[in-house]
Parts: sequence; structure tokens; C-alpha cells
Amino acid sequence: MHIYYMEDIYTETILDHYQHPHHYGKISNPTVKVNGDNPLCGDKISLDLIIKKGVVEDVGFTGAGCAISQAAISLLADEIQGKKISNLKKLKPQKMYGLLHIPISPGRVKCALLGFTALQKALKTLQK
Repeated sequence: MHIYYMEDIYTETILDHYQHPHHYGKISNPTVKVNGDNPLCGDKISLDLIIKKGVVEDVGFTGAGCAISQAAISLLADEIQGKKISNLKKLKPQKMYGLLHIPISPGRVKCALLGFTALQKALKTLQK
């Protein structure tokens, strides 16, 4: 009999989002498109958003990198789909840690927050 620990379950979630990312792919005619990268490890993402009436109508991303960075953007894409921009501006980095459900070591913080940082960049672009 195998005993499952919480870390096992969360690791399976991360691996599932890494291997089968949600919202993966480019979007035609996005309202905003931003790129993000982590030069320390080579992780890269491109985030596309379609915003209508102040709401994220569609989200897509492409990228390559470690399981943490790619799973995090997949989880974030699920989280922001259908949400109001005004609510997304209130998101804090801790939300990403909550979505990942695993302890993030100091060396992995930039990986975990790559999608969050790209989202913040996109929101600033919308303000202009």
C-alpha cells in the first residue's frame, strides 16, 4: 500500500500542468501581448490576453522552461480567465504560491513568479 503525502499530490498537479498546460497557444489579435523571461535559468513565456469590457475573455501562453515556471503560468491562466482587470490588479505574489501548493525555495521564486510578473507587465500596458 502506498501512502500519499500532500507533497506527492501537489507534485502530480505541477507535473500535469507542465505536461498538459491549460490555455497553451497563441491567441489571434490579443488586446495585449507581453513576454517574460528568467535569464538566470532560461525560462521564457509569452502571454496573450483578450480583454473585453474590463474582463479577461481569453488567455493564452507559449513558453519553455522548468516544470515550476510552466505549471505556474498554466495555473495562473486558469485563475485569471473570466476575471475583472480591477481584481487582477489586486493579486499578490502569494497567490502564485497558493496555486502551486508547494514550498518554493529562494532559487525557484523567479520561476514560480514568471507568469505573475508577465501578468503585471500586461496590466501596466493596459493602463497606458
